[in-house]
Amino acid sequence: MANTLYDTLFGQHQGKTTPFLQMENGTIITHCDFLELTSQYAHQFCKMGLQPGDRVAVQIAKSPQALAVYAACVQAGLVFLPLNTAYTADEVSYFVENSGARVLLCDAKRADALELIAKSCGAVLETMNADGTGSFTAKAAENPIDFTPVSRTADDLAAFLYTSGTTGRSKGAMLTQGNLLSNCQALVKEWEFTADDTLLHALPIFHTHGLFVATNVSLLTGGKVLFLPKFDLDSLLELMSQATAMMGVPTFYTRLLNDPRFTREAVEHMRLFVSGSAPLLAETHVKFQERTGHRILERYGMTETNMITSNPYNGERRAGTVGFPLPGVEIKITDSSTGEELALGEIGDIEVRGPNVFKGYWQMPEKTAEELRENGFFITGDLGQIDEDGYLSIVGRNKDLIISGGYNIYPKEIEVLLDDKEGVLESAVIGVPHPDFGETVVAILVAEKNTDLDLETIADDIGSSLAKFKHPQRILTLPELPRNTMGKVQKKELREQYKDMFVIA
Repeated sequence: MANTLYDTLFGQHQGKTTPFLQMENGTIITHCDFLELTSQYAHQFCKMGLQPGDRVAVQIAKSPQALAVYAACVQAGLVFLPLNTAYTADEVSYFVENSGARVLLCDAKRADALELIAKSCGAVLETMNADGTGSFTAKAAENPIDFTPVSRTADDLAAFLYTSGTTGRSKGAMLTQGNLLSNCQALVKEWEFTADDTLLHALPIFHTHGLFVATNVSLLTGGKVLFLPKFDLDSLLELMSQATAMMGVPTFYTRLLNDPRFTREAVEHMRLFVSGSAPLLAETHVKFQERTGHRILERYGMTETNMITSNPYNGERRAGTVGFPLPGVEIKITDSSTGEELALGEIGDIEVRGPNVFKGYWQMPEKTAEELRENGFFITGDLGQIDEDGYLSIVGRNKDLIISGGYNIYPKEIEVLLDDKEGVLESAVIGVPHPDFGETVVAILVAEKNTDLDLETIADDIGSSLAKFKHPQRILTLPELPRNTMGKVQKKELREQYKDMFVIA
């Protein structure tokens, strides 16, 4: 039976003893080792009564075993739902309930906090720790090391990734096997990846960038992956001499540049550095090229679409742009009020169409209809312009989404918590430029009349309900928030006012 994604990414390596993952300590996991583990996990899911199309939610540390869970879901026809490891129990509760996940995998340390949540949502809770141990892996170890993939086509769902807008709760973007496969095939061609490449992988795997870009590209080509559990500067510098390519977020590159060990000699084996998930400052581009002789390749993607555009591998990589549409992908700039396509150089909504574009939002038909046109174009919510040479530049967002260190942050979620604090009349949460994270969170509060706010206490109070990457880096107060004639808060003015807050002189 054919399983489009599994056969192409994983099945081609069946029985091969070629190296797939190299761990920080030098341990090698071959393709064969990995697929045997994958089969045991697929058997375990079936033993638990899961059927094709059922959702598996995971909030587990990055490890070979965690990656095998993704592969097992593909093999068994299940829908993989990775969750940020920083999410609080309250946040996880929404995702499990909304998705209807049948299984929730978590670290054993979080089992007590999540057990009642799983039970109330009708999900079975199992554990998987950073070292690969846990209740799930212990049970799976008794299973056969071969598993016949469940029949799946390109149109069948492979993953849910939850994304945020500026209104309402997080939305579950439904990604098909065809979405994931078409995108990694395009990237392999555009970035010239081969089996001879070794990818330095320090990204998380609960996110499009680390999972569906970095990992899938390596699987498709059969290249080796230097698999770091997290970003660690010392490990990155130590292993770079063994690598040919690295994918990262702006934080990776700014921190490398701040280390004197990062020299031209340190990157002599490298052929490609890719950056995405957040804007890369022009000064970082310049400093990186001066230091290493390499020009960072910046690209553009979204949860709903995977990668959309890329600066060229061969050709001019223009700082401040995200390059050209990938093969098979169309982009256009449109007027937000009429939907009409705009001329080159004009700023408007970025719309995209192609085999990479998601199927819609889970159980949100109205939201799907708002953002996914009948002709297949997806309205990204980003504002951009295309120059006369065809390069796309992102000039802003017509949503207030903040992207910090590659993670999406939904301002309204933070504002609701702030507004609920004693003495707070209203709040506005914005993203401002940050040299390390691309953007970071700043909260502006207006106090009730004759009230002095204890900002430190407020920060501590909301911190317990939010993942750390969502915490405001600065909380400020103003007598009132700027508004237009219709009474709408003008966040653009606030962003302009505080844009230099974290700029290093």
